[in-house]
Amino acid sequence: MSLVEIVSPCRWSIRPLSRINALKYKTKILQPPFFHVCPSKTKPYSYSPRRPLAMASSSTRPAQTVSSPDVGSDDNIFKRIQAHQESVARLPPIEEVRTVLDRSVRGMLSTFSQKYEGYPSGSMVDFACDQDGFPILAVSSLAVHTKDLLANPKCSLLVARDPEDRSDLVITLHGDVIDVTEQDREAVRAAYMKKHPRAFWVDFGDFQFLRIEPKIVRYVSGIATALLGSGEFDKEEYKAAKVDPIAQFSTPVALHMNNDHAEDTKAIVQHSTSIQVDYAYMMDLDSLGFNVKTCYQGNTFKLRIPFPRRAEDRKDVKTLILNCKKDHVLLDNVSCISTDMNIQRHQVK
Repeated sequence: MSLVEIVSPCRWSIRPLSRINALKYKTKILQPPFFHVCPSKTKPYSYSPRRPLAMASSSTRPAQTVSSPDVGSDDNIFKRIQAHQESVARLPPIEEVRTVLDRSVRGMLSTFSQKYEGYPSGSMVDFACDQDGFPILAVSSLAVHTKDLLANPKCSLLVARDPEDRSDLVITLHGDVIDVTEQDREAVRAAYMKKHPRAFWVDFGDFQFLRIEPKIVRYVSGIATALLGSGEFDKEEYKAAKVDPIAQFSTPVALHMNNDHAEDTKAIVQHSTSIQVDYAYMMDLDSLGFNVKTCYQGNTFKLRIPFPRRAEDRKDVKTLILNCKKDHVLLDNVSCISTDMNIQRHQVK
């Protein structure tokens, strides 16, 4: 998953890490920058994706070097993070996109306005995906977007993995709205209510279910998805993609780790990256690893931490996280022994 490459055609500027000269990295902005970025209207950059669309990800654990807590210069920190993030295992882009859409519940629906001819109209809508990954909408006949769709079924649905961070993965599904048949209504209703259990209004007389049949699914990735880049898939490619089976456990696992094992998460990140971060907040996970929002010297950024191997089920996720923790403890013990030996050697001299 999947952590830091700017591929959107927006304009960006670096929010520098403490003591880092932002100007020094202007020429490196085309490489994955691993610090938080923010929009800028003053410093344009041009770039294009360097990764192939059908890039596969490895499930093997990349070689990682670990050093003492003193990580050295800021330039060294940047290089370590860059090398680490370029080698971690991630889901293939199409599987990542399919999984994020399946786990999402809200997006921006764009329609062709009937009231203002020639102009687009946008609405925030709740949705759920059916078994094929097609978004399901529960709409009222009184809503403006419903009237737009009945007049012109062409629309798009924009979904952001992290709505508070526009540099994270953003997906736009272009398609046509189709009616849900009476035969499919119960299955569609069940899928929608599973994601929106309190949506009692779907049974009101003025509500109906609509399904968006995708034509093209586009994605643009940023900080949290360095190796995804940008690209698009057609209907058949998207439909054939599988939802990652472990991603469904993201919420309970992340909640448990953040509430009860925050220090362990931080230690795992420190061990994996060799950077002494201030904290690490688990965001989500999949079969190959998990994503964290972390902080170093008061500046936040996102990182991906790989599992030693692919997780098979929820119980296996716990096993893999414990293994990561054990690796950290073992390294600490080795470091302590090495330090004691150096002290004794110095005393002998």
